[in-house]
Amino acid sequence: MASPLILDTHIDIRWPDPPDPVGETPQQVDFPKMARGGMHAAVFIAYVPQGKRDPAGHAAAGERAEAMLRHIRTRADGAARRFCSTAAEVEAAHAAGAQVVLSAVENGYAMGHDLSAIGRWRALGAIYLTLTHNGHNDLSDSAIPRKELGDSVAEHHGLSPLGREAVAALNAAGVLVDVSHVSKAAMLQAAECSRVPVVATHTACRALCDHPRGIDDAQLDMLKSTGGLAQITAVPGFLMKVAEKQKNPAGVEAMADHVDHAVRRIGIEHVGLSSDFDGGGGVAGWNNAAETPALTAALAARGYGARELGLLWSGNFLRLMRRAEAFAAG
Repeated sequence: MASPLILDTHIDIRWPDPPDPVGETPQQVDFPKMARGGMHAAVFIAYVPQGKRDPAGHAAAGERAEAMLRHIRTRADGAARRFCSTAAEVEAAHAAGAQVVLSAVENGYAMGHDLSAIGRWRALGAIYLTLTHNGHNDLSDSAIPRKELGDSVAEHHGLSPLGREAVAALNAAGVLVDVSHVSKAAMLQAAECSRVPVVATHTACRALCDHPRGIDDAQLDMLKSTGGLAQITAVPGFLMKVAEKQKNPAGVEAMADHVDHAVRRIGIEHVGLSSDFDGGGGVAGWNNAAETPALTAALAARGYGARELGLLWSGNFLRLMRRAEAFAAG
């Protein structure tokens, strides 16, 4: 079976003082581990934790996000490792045998109320924005409100007016809208109002494990109807309930169960894969980038062929990247 282009759409980096990624590190993902596991491309994340929503908090968050985006670009040397920000660049770099470095921002808190930040992030190479993290921000309700930050169950009842403006600005800039951390109401609203299909870059199926960070069947249906994408991720708590994990730790078969459910519900064209490595991800059999073949093998054993594996690992996500780029180009 021909090997598909393996693209992991959500990998955290240590910050501050990230290790040199060129050599072996204690992290779950570095370039040597990617090479051993045949992971060809990775989206490294400029993650900003939710903080106080005031001018100082927003300014610090924005500075952090942009510093992280600049750092991620330095991970690529232009030869053996190439920084890419378009689908065509990813495919060209892969064809040339180079490892691919991409970037994205996690938590719209980093933009505060400044919609122009989205254009700056895109200029630095960011390909998507996760609208929230844990805790509401001024764009959207989160799937996990944080009482210590003063969050109510629902502050905006989905997207705020600013959040809808942000979705439009993301569309205009060619940046994908990531709905991974938002509330159900916000996810449905974002999918409906976005002019480009949205993506949940690291999620799972609530029908199999009722965790608030997963998405239910109605949300899966919305992704199908709008052309969007659910990337099943390797976070154990999203895949199996605590009692089940105590009997049998979550592994690649649990991930495959969620892939199966999503594919049966909405079709192979709307499902993908990600790890959330170095951010809480990692299951038995796929606990770092070097172990990537184990997940491919588990899916192949369930009957996913070369075409299907290609769509799950990169084809569907690259299609959405092209949609975003085309919309922005007019």
